Amino acid sequence: MTALATQALAEDALGAALLHIERADLAAARPLLQEAVAGGVSIGSNASLYHGAPALEFVLGRAGRIDSKVQAGVDRVVATRLATARRRRLARHLPTLAEFDLIRGLTGLGALLLTRPGPSPLLEDILIHLVSLACPVETEGRMLPGWWSPDSPTHEVDIVGGHGNNGVAHGIAGPLTLLSMAARRGIRVDGQNSAITTFATWLEQFGSSYWITVDQLTDQPLRVPPLRPSWCYGDLGIARALQLAALAQRDPARGQKAEGIALAALADTERLEQVSDASLCHGWAGILTVTTALAADSATPDRFTTCIQHARQRLAAEINELPKPGFLEGRAGAQLALDGSNTTRWTSALLIH
Repeated sequence: MTALATQALAEDALGAALLHIERADLAAARPLLQEAVAGGVSIGSNASLYHGAPALEFVLGRAGRIDSKVQAGVDRVVATRLATARRRRLARHLPTLAEFDLIRGLTGLGALLLTRPGPSPLLEDILIHLVSLACPVETEGRMLPGWWSPDSPTHEVDIVGGHGNNGVAHGIAGPLTLLSMAARRGIRVDGQNSAITTFATWLEQFGSSYWITVDQLTDQPLRVPPLRPSWCYGDLGIARALQLAALAQRDPARGQKAEGIALAALADTERLEQVSDASLCHGWAGILTVTTALAADSATPDRFTTCIQHARQRLAAEINELPKPGFLEGRAGAQLALDGSNTTRWTSALLIH
């Protein structure tokens, strides 16, 4: 099986197909799916929720289709990634972001397995591994969180000493959300509740920053400039992760705190001015989708009404300015948010629902 750009869920054919499937227009989705699989299906080292066989299974699943060969390929991908992660842990090395994150790693693969109609032992194995990230590790005489990563969160600047990533897309908010969603569905492994508490407590302390460096661990109170609130990085995605943790643990106080974080961000003009496009990833579509989900699970949803209306207006005004056609940063994903339906649970790819 070969790796193809068209098998990228974030953009290209697969991402665009999601919009047609949510609209129940399978005739429009079919040629896009055919384009995506024309050269085979990737189960290579970069296969993930957002690429290759797992991405294909996710999209087919939104249409109610099950392909046993694709699922078998996904299972091989998951088993290989788990084995690699176990070897890394036994060697006492720090994890890379791609090991555990939503876009490239085990959290994304777990999100996919959670959408399957029946139970998967591999999902429990993924949860067990994510729980292990809650255990601190000692590196160069310093105790660090188990998800501390030696790689850089950007492609531009290396961070000496590594970093603790907080975002939903690439950081610990992703594992927290998956563990919480699984718990709410009655899927639990040893240590899961404790790990949820560990990750949520960390995000309540450090989540106002996209990521934390070694120096910032001792720089208290944390001083962070106003940052863009978004799904991928920022207070909106963090707030939803914390709200889901609160629901999983039946902790209304934490839920209120999560909603307060979101409402403060949505009322902050300086932060909102940094939102530069209409996309799901970091723009108005993501803000609208996350805020709508926060309101739906809130005991006081009316507090979010004005924020939802504002995000919808901004999205409608700016959607046609998006240069890309696809899901995560393009018009298809933004239109999904603007349409406002979630019949296929397409928001599972973002760990929002």
